[in-house]
Amino acid sequence: MPVVALARAALVAVSLIAVTAVAAEPGWVARSNAHAAPLLQVLAKYQPEFAASLGVDGVDAEVFDLGPDYDRRFEADVERVAADLEARIASEPDPRVRQDLQILVGAARDQKATSELNRRLMLPYIDLPQALFGGFNTLLESRVSKDRFPAALQRLRKYNGRMAGREPIVQLAQARLQERFATPGLVGPWTVEVEQSLQNQPRYVAGIRALFEESGLKGWERDLRLLESQLQAHAAWVRAELLPRARASNRLPPEIYADNLKGFGVRTDPRVLMDQAMLSFVETRDELQALARLLAKERGLPSSDYRDVLAALRNDAIAGDALLPTYRERLVALEDIVRREKLVSLPDRPATIRLGTAAESAAQPAPHLKPPRLIGNTGEPAEFVLPLENPNARPGAKMDDFTHDSITWTLTAHEARPGHELQFATMLESGVSIARAVFAFNSANVEGWGLYAEALVKQYLPLNGQLGTLHQRLVREARAFLDPMVNLGLMEPAQAQAFLVKEVALSEPMAKQEADRYSFRAPGQATSYYYGYQRQLALRGKAELLLGERFEMRSYNDFVLSQGLLPPELLERAVLEQYVPARRGSPPASLQP
Repeated sequence: MPVVALARAALVAVSLIAVTAVAAEPGWVARSNAHAAPLLQVLAKYQPEFAASLGVDGVDAEVFDLGPDYDRRFEADVERVAADLEARIASEPDPRVRQDLQILVGAARDQKATSELNRRLMLPYIDLPQALFGGFNTLLESRVSKDRFPAALQRLRKYNGRMAGREPIVQLAQARLQERFATPGLVGPWTVEVEQSLQNQPRYVAGIRALFEESGLKGWERDLRLLESQLQAHAAWVRAELLPRARASNRLPPEIYADNLKGFGVRTDPRVLMDQAMLSFVETRDELQALARLLAKERGLPSSDYRDVLAALRNDAIAGDALLPTYRERLVALEDIVRREKLVSLPDRPATIRLGTAAESAAQPAPHLKPPRLIGNTGEPAEFVLPLENPNARPGAKMDDFTHDSITWTLTAHEARPGHELQFATMLESGVSIARAVFAFNSANVEGWGLYAEALVKQYLPLNGQLGTLHQRLVREARAFLDPMVNLGLMEPAQAQAFLVKEVALSEPMAKQEADRYSFRAPGQATSYYYGYQRQLALRGKAELLLGERFEMRSYNDFVLSQGLLPPELLERAVLEQYVPARRGSPPASLQP
């Protein structure tokens, strides 16, 4: 997407960004949100489709900015806002609002630095069909009020240039690339990335058409045909002009990868993380093997090797029409466990699980949470989206990683409850400031909570569910050393894919999705699961040590969720300065005069 820093969170999270809830706002939250408004306006100016998906009013018909010097204009706007917010800090009396102002300033400056870095080192390549599908997919969906749907017609006419004063988005994208072709030393996209984008274009176009057909809107056919023809011509242009300039290796400039890690919240040397993750991988593999022996004996399987046991479980697939009912049953069972064991408070609203469409699977061929709008939300839930294929894998290869019983426990815990969906539902029902929910957003904290949620319920699951949890932990530990190895030139993506199939027991399509994630979809993001999990578990250990018998699991986890999507370092500060003193009966340190 054009504004790299803002889009990074949108691409991952993805999937995993929120904004303030509509619950009754404490006074300090309202004041903090007033401070955040100018930065939110910058987001709406340059990424209106994304801002609209959050619930920002008045931008449904707008489209992202690809005009001349959009990156420099963004940098100037975000610095202007940062300077203004910075000037407010000293006079802010409330320490919570003061911290939010510091969060906003830090986020703005980080976004500016990322934009400057990409402008200096990279060609401004965009997977345009995927970006357009994403814009329509967040507007023309069942959770959005139908009275907002007509804005999609205006958005369509701005994309194709039929709106007065608008230039077709494909021409703008090409112009921004062409003006940078003459700059020596700029790094283009990886050839594999470009080829995959071209191959997926028909899926994204078909996905857009399906959204309009299901919307009930009238008069879109001519405009969509025009956009489709423009995208076809754009694909030919990309193949002729950009592909020869694409890089032959997946490796990014080191500064870009380092900035990615920072943006995803991984604040450690990747080589140190690799060593830690390899150690954990071996330990988890041994634990997985021990559990596999028990399960093999229980089920009379011919081999007790964990890879063979996992293969046997995958072969015992859940029938297609029973898959969603099974996941929904697991959700009910997990909620019962959470309540019975007093692990964390559950919200009143139900969680939603659905299968992914073909276009969604092409854009994100792994289970993920699609958040609701959190500004003006009137009960719309987050959606746990389950893809059943990876269209980018070898034809005929079967992705059977999510269709067997043992994995249903773990995936539901991670994506739904007590994992990601609970994070969003808690924000909706309790109210969290925009600064803490959006601009402090951090993949390490979000994905760390998801993996922590799996561990939270593991001991209460049946044996095969525990095996599934250990297997997924093994996947996350592998990510934490494979992603850096691929990006530091220590391993080729194909080697990582082969390792994931052989040693981590993933299907070929799932392993392909993983290798693509490390090499071009989101380099660095895959490390955030393990890193964030380490930080979450270590922080709870500190709280237990400091509180002793006063530690209580549910109140601790409730406090963590009440902080929004804070990065690990700010979450630790909140726990040690607020939660621990409050449980001891002393005033929260951060609220003392």
